[in-house]
Amino acid sequence: MTEYYFLNGKTVEAEKAMIPVRTHAFLYGTAVFEGIRAYWNDEEKQLYVFRAPEHYERLLRSAKIMYMNSPYTVEEYCKITKDLLKKNNYKQDAYMRPNLYKAAQKVGPGLYDNEDRFMLITNKMGDYIDTSKGLKVCVSSWRRNSDNAIPPRAKVAGSYANAALIKTDAHNAGFDDAVVLDEAGQVTEGSAMNLFLVQNGKLVTTMKTDNILVGVTRNTVIELAKDLGIETEERAIDRTELYISDEAFYCGTGAQISPIVSVDNRDLGDGKVGPISKELQKLYFDVVKGKVEKYKKWCTPIYD
Repeated sequence: MTEYYFLNGKTVEAEKAMIPVRTHAFLYGTAVFEGIRAYWNDEEKQLYVFRAPEHYERLLRSAKIMYMNSPYTVEEYCKITKDLLKKNNYKQDAYMRPNLYKAAQKVGPGLYDNEDRFMLITNKMGDYIDTSKGLKVCVSSWRRNSDNAIPPRAKVAGSYANAALIKTDAHNAGFDDAVVLDEAGQVTEGSAMNLFLVQNGKLVTTMKTDNILVGVTRNTVIELAKDLGIETEERAIDRTELYISDEAFYCGTGAQISPIVSVDNRDLGDGKVGPISKELQKLYFDVVKGKVEKYKKWCTPIYD
């Protein structure tokens, strides 16, 4: 079946969606992007996009940091996304990658005199990380880039060199992923996802100012936890707290909710997926498929 992408105002066949090799974003990483998921509800025969407006609002914030002028509003981005998914006629979980990029064909890193263009690609996608088992992670020797270098709160393509090194070294050392510290030695997040600890029945996560990407899924988890009667504390986290927490999990569009069972070869709790992680994960997967009426406002149906 032919798949379609959206490129510079037009829907085109995927194999014909191309940019020039001298495109600034390709040469210098000057693009901002989002990762958005759509979930197939087999009982309803419906595909739901999860929290699309919130993702596009963050895209616009990233664009502002990178001197970009968005060609569309949040509402227009959501319509483009819905129309493209409908045209691709997916009947399973899918992933969307909207990308706003600097399109000038010039040498030099400057963001001025540099046209902004938009593309949206979609593909069928299941689990990015195996969420059925607990992850074994390490603390990375790499440090998270800081707000005064390449700001993590902006989802900038070039900054993912940091995540790539972190993820690759963890994999090569036999771990599933890594927790990243900042230059001061404080915990930030995973390679490309936010982190929560569970301590004495309470969630603990880093603050928005701790050199993290403020995740849409992170905000979702905090709200779901509140409705379950679970408190969330946002504060600085020391490295050694990772070792003595009762539970931990990653969260993000790709990671969804991925429990962690060990850090630096130290078991968390009894070394198995903990009850709070399980409870939140189960609720999350029901919510994203549009199965919980209270949260259906977060789910955009694709098929009429």
